[in-house]
Amino acid sequence: MTSIGILGAGRVGANLAGRLSAAGHHVTLGVRNPEGSAAPAAGPAPRIAFADQRTTARTADVVINATPGDTSLDRLARLRTELAGKLLVDVSNATRDADDGLPGDLCYPGSSLAEKLQAALPDTRVVKTLNTMLFMVMTAPETLATPPTAYLSGDDQDAKKTVTGLLGDLGWPPAWIEDLGGITTARATEAMVLVVPHLLRRHGFEPFAVSLAR
Repeated sequence: MTSIGILGAGRVGANLAGRLSAAGHHVTLGVRNPEGSAAPAAGPAPRIAFADQRTTARTADVVINATPGDTSLDRLARLRTELAGKLLVDVSNATRDADDGLPGDLCYPGSSLAEKLQAALPDTRVVKTLNTMLFMVMTAPETLATPPTAYLSGDDQDAKKTVTGLLGDLGWPPAWIEDLGGITTARATEAMVLVVPHLLRRHGFEPFAVSLAR
């Protein structure tokens, strides 16, 4: 069992919390109002705790960044001390919204949120994954008609091995996980988010993933 802290309690964070809790991990959701929070319906309440984000980052072994990508860097840079020595799994995309509220442009063209986080948090092992799909696919990849791909980017091989194990708990078999290499490869998967608004405008909010076909 791993102690997992999730920063961000929106649809992505709550969805991951429920599935990881059901897999037996001790999960803490970092929220603004821990006392007024209720456990996500996706998972059993007894295994999900609530705390402020600083406490969540300090007490967990693995921290998942599920905060809005356009503000993630500022938020997490303030937690540098708490995140030192931790494994940070970044599942967010840093984009600026178009007029209709869907992703329009990248916040860090020529780079990526994951690279910026790794530079701001040198004592933290950052791994990028699960950012090339709608949130419901993250915890139920088997529901798609075509096997999806979960990409990994990160400089630390042991950290990526740990994340691969957590992906397995989320339902991802090894054959569906593609290790792209170092953290700089995250700029490729983060750029894939630019296809998302076009798909949503044409097909609505249907589950999909940007996957590798062989």
